[in-house]
Amino acid sequence: MYPQRLLITLLCISCHNLAHSNEATNNISITALSWLDKQHLSQQKEVINDLSTRHFGSHTTGNKSDLNLLQRIIDKQLIKPKERLKLQALGAVLGDVFISQHPSLQWQVYEDTQGRSRAICVSQTQHCLFPITMLSRRIQVGLKPSVQQVYQKALSLIQSHLPQNPYNQTIK
Repeated sequence: MYPQRLLITLLCISCHNLAHSNEATNNISITALSWLDKQHLSQQKEVINDLSTRHFGSHTTGNKSDLNLLQRIIDKQLIKPKERLKLQALGAVLGDVFISQHPSLQWQVYEDTQGRSRAICVSQTQHCLFPITMLSRRIQVGLKPSVQQVYQKALSLIQSHLPQNPYNQTIK
């Protein structure tokens, strides 16, 4: 009798956990950036702009040419692996590149059971990319990421969720 009770108890616990894990995946909130979020992103982008102006004599442009600039910063190791906020600032610039190339993407606040993040999301969907950490996490573990490859890989992940025109081409 005891093994049957144990089995039933374990089964009930498993079902309970499964139900809660399904709730957790649906418990996502995507909202507009607050004023503080906008200020934070602006300050992060300014860090990279200052760094690139000081070391290369050029500034960020908010378009795809920034990918090369980010790569130069990484290759020259101008930001150390322990400088988390500066590394994440690379991602703020990267996010703007995505948006400049695909206007249906926009900066949003993505909240789930793991916490709150700034993300770029396809308008009116829950499909998001997290550029803030795309480069920083790789650099923090000692890698030298190819910015172009990271950009292309992320774009391939979200491409099917971007609006399409009648000729089945992504709208820019």
